[in-house]
Amino acid sequence: MGIATVLRKIRVVALALKVRRPAVWMCVGLLLSTAGFAQEAVIRKNIAERLPNFPAIDEVTKMPMPGLYELRVGADVFYTDERGDYLFRGHLIDTKTKTNLTEDRVATLTAISFAALPIKDALVWKQGSGARKIVVFADPNCMYCKKFEQELQGVKDITVYTFLYPILGPDSQEKSRNIWCAKDGSRVWADWMLRGKVPKPTSAQCDSSALQRNQALGQKHRIDGTPGIVFEDGKLIAGAIERDQLEKQLLASKPRNE
Repeated sequence: MGIATVLRKIRVVALALKVRRPAVWMCVGLLLSTAGFAQEAVIRKNIAERLPNFPAIDEVTKMPMPGLYELRVGADVFYTDERGDYLFRGHLIDTKTKTNLTEDRVATLTAISFAALPIKDALVWKQGSGARKIVVFADPNCMYCKKFEQELQGVKDITVYTFLYPILGPDSQEKSRNIWCAKDGSRVWADWMLRGKVPKPTSAQCDSSALQRNQALGQKHRIDGTPGIVFEDGKLIAGAIERDQLEKQLLASKPRNE
C-alpha cells in the first residue's frame, strides 16, 4: 500500500471520527517519518547484501525526482531507486531551474573553511588593496598552474595564498623546497611561474616541513590535482579558470558582511 493511499485512509477515518486537524497532521508526520526510515533501511540492507564491497553509506536522502534517493559516501554522491535495485553515479540536473543538483551537493560536501586554513604555510602576494582573497594549491611544474598564475596578474585588489603542493614528482618537490626556503619565496615563485627563472638551491638546514603539511592538507580536502582554488566562502574549484570566470566567482564568494 502506497503512502498516498494510506494518507487518504487516514483522512477518511479522521473525518468519520471527527478527529481534530492538528491530531491528524501529527499522525501524518509520524507516518511519513516512519516510512522514510523504513525506506532507508531497505536501501541500506539491499545494497549491503548485494554489493558487499560497496563503501559504508553515510547518508540516504530522498531527492526531488520521484523514486530517486541520494547515497552519500564521504564526499562522493551516488543515486539509487527506493529499493536499492539500481545504483548509478552521474549528474542530476533540474531542467526547470537549469541547476546541476549533483555539482551543488558536491560543492557543499567539499567546502573548505577558509578561515581555518594555515596560511603560515603559504606564500603570500597581493595586488592593489588585496581585499579579495583566494587560496591556490599549486605544483611548480604544473602547466595549468602557470596558466592560472598568468591570469591572476590581471586581477585587481586580490590577495593570493599559494600552498606549494608538489604532487608531480621529485623535481616538483625539489623546486618547491627551493622556493619555500628562499629569502623571498613569493618573488622566486613568480620568477619561476611567470618568467621561467629556475629557483636556486637553498640550504639543507632549511625547515621545509610546511610542504609535508601542505600535502596532508590537500589530501584531507581531496585535492588530487593542481591548481586547486579555494574561495572565501569555502568553494573549491579544481583546475585553472580564466579571468572572467574568476571575477564572477570572487563576486559570488564575497563575504556577506562586506
